[in-house]
Amino acid sequence: MPGTGTRPFPPSRRDFHYGPWCSAPQRRKLVEFFRPHTDVEGDRGKALRVSRYFGSSKPERHVRFSVWNESGSAEAAVSLDEEEAQRLAAFILAHTGPRPFTARPYWKRCGS
Repeated sequence: MPGTGTRPFPPSRRDFHYGPWCSAPQRRKLVEFFRPHTDVEGDRGKALRVSRYFGSSKPERHVRFSVWNESGSAEAAVSLDEEEAQRLAAFILAHTGPRPFTARPYWKRCGS
């Protein structure tokens, strides 16, 4: 019966992250959205969603990347296992140039 969490209507789908009626969590995860590069015109209105899933078994633990459009629909998605996600992180960190120093001295931030 709707609202009870025991017999959802319409029938529950396996890919729901929360029970549609009782909101019981189905799996633990962290989610972050990233904006596209401002100078890449074809990416305007899109976002990258990165979801980090946790679990007790290896298949439950993965990182999922999805590209969302401005209407709120995922256009594409791919999941990486933990080892491949670490390899991606190492690739990005190893090939990132030095960032320009933009921090202002403490006394200038405080208005002194």
